[in-house]
Amino acid sequence: MDKLISMQVFEKVAKHNSFSAAAKDIGLSKAMVSKHIASLENSLDVLLLNRTTRRLSLTESGAAYLERIKHILADIEETELAVSTLSSEPRGTLKLTAPTSFGSFHLARAIGGYKQIYPDVHIEMVLTERLHDLVEDGLDLAIHVGHLDDSSLIAKRLASARMVVCGSPAYFEKYGIPETPEDLIHHQCLIYTPRTPSNEWTFQKDNKQFNVRVSGDIRSNIGDALRVAAMQDTGLIQLPTYMTGLDIKAKRLQAVLEGYELPESPINALYLHRKHLSAKVRTFVDYLYDILHPVPYWDEWTQ
Repeated sequence: MDKLISMQVFEKVAKHNSFSAAAKDIGLSKAMVSKHIASLENSLDVLLLNRTTRRLSLTESGAAYLERIKHILADIEETELAVSTLSSEPRGTLKLTAPTSFGSFHLARAIGGYKQIYPDVHIEMVLTERLHDLVEDGLDLAIHVGHLDDSSLIAKRLASARMVVCGSPAYFEKYGIPETPEDLIHHQCLIYTPRTPSNEWTFQKDNKQFNVRVSGDIRSNIGDALRVAAMQDTGLIQLPTYMTGLDIKAKRLQAVLEGYELPESPINALYLHRKHLSAKVRTFVDYLYDILHPVPYWDEWTQ
């Protein structure tokens, strides 16, 4: 039997924990699904599934095999899709959403370069702190900062959002530079209110975690407002480097406590389907990936 098809069948059986549901999903008979699984087990000389009259589960070998073939099948699917869209020219309206700060700082910058390559694509940006429903809101693509709970979306990691503590050089000249997280209690810290809890900053060093309760006179739900305020010598901020990195590079802000690890989150491009992905979405995601690798330009000051 075709081994690739058998691998695809096995992946569906593992997904549904059922021969019948897998058969319905891929349009084969239950008997044919059973034959594909038996063929795989015979060729590998291992038992992939534990079967009882009431339950189906992966064996240890089955779980290991599934993990390997998921990557293989995804690569094959992406390769086939890439080849099938080679002759299709990106065009039409690309509607995407992103956090306000990331969109303002970086998507707007990227669009200029992308449009020079693909002038027939029109772009509509919806910038908000809320993650939209792509189907309900008619969106092609979302840029999301943070870990994702909804596994029904396809995620391609573009970069990392690294947190940094920084302030203006003039502020540090007047009030001194904190050497440890505990020193922050003696400084004005600008509070980003959407963070929970908003006044707790987290650090890690030598496998030890430090949670510091900070305080300050300025609070905002918009990180960019705090960034601008910090450049006016008002205090320290803890924000992602995609918001602060260019200012640090230009010496408008100065990073501190660099010997400590701070929280890091993925920056993902999210879309609905790997299959039949439009050329406009694929090329825009690939363009973002290329300009942000191997090191995002906002993190060049760390090199």
